[in-house]
Amino acid sequence: MTELRIEHHTTYWYHKPVEFGRHRLVLRPREGHDVRVLSMSLTIAPANRLLWTRDVFGNSVAIVDFLEPANKLDFRSEVDVFRTRPFLIEEPHAPWHVPYPVTYDRLETTIVAAYQMLSFPAGETDLRAWLTLKLPISELTDGEATIFALGQLVFREIKYQRRSEKGVQTPEQTLKLGTGSCRDMATLMMDAARLLGLAARFASGYLHCSASEAGHASTHAWTEVYLPGLGWRGFDPTIGNATGLNHIVTGVSNHPRGVMPISGMFTGAASDYREMTVRVKTEHLEKSP
Repeated sequence: MTELRIEHHTTYWYHKPVEFGRHRLVLRPREGHDVRVLSMSLTIAPANRLLWTRDVFGNSVAIVDFLEPANKLDFRSEVDVFRTRPFLIEEPHAPWHVPYPVTYDRLETTIVAAYQMLSFPAGETDLRAWLTLKLPISELTDGEATIFALGQLVFREIKYQRRSEKGVQTPEQTLKLGTGSCRDMATLMMDAARLLGLAARFASGYLHCSASEAGHASTHAWTEVYLPGLGWRGFDPTIGNATGLNHIVTGVSNHPRGVMPISGMFTGAASDYREMTVRVKTEHLEKSP
């Protein structure tokens, strides 16, 4: 177990004062048996009205309406979390093994179906051909082993490249380029898992690592796959391993657009926008025992 402080500062700069439309923030960690929010402060400028709510995926979402124009839009979040190891800690014993191909309970199929539809169906042919060529599907007989093999494949085949552009690349684009951000790699793994008949979702949040300790990190993204009995199992294709104590989820969705950390609009010409800066810093409040 560990206690972690996460500082997230995002600023948008404009050449002149502009008016801002409604903004949507997915910055508060999702709480559960393995994560508890100890405290959180959120500072936003310019003047605004803020409302907290929950979306259809159970994420805590802040809705912000601005009251005045400005040439700078500033978001500062500071949150302390208590993190324990997720279930399961030990290797699953025989009754916990989930065979592959996976069969979902009929009571869950309606919900599961939303996580089995491709986010970018136009690229299905190329994605399926890649999986057929690169993944020994006929040899896969275990659900968790399948998730791990797929995540390792994305990790080996795609070179991480930080991007400042908005949105995500389609899986087809990522395969063609051979490079992608954490969000691009998570999207590729998510849609590939869905082609394998698995229910998969996009997870957004923070990764405690050397870059975040130094204050040079940004937000992070990875993939979660649902297995009957075991629940949502996280895998981070950017680092080539399962998620663990250093991953803090702020939002999950069946599509990458559903959990953008900060989204919104401004009124003005495109040329009014100057730049954006993002800084994420994490630190332990106490050492893990």
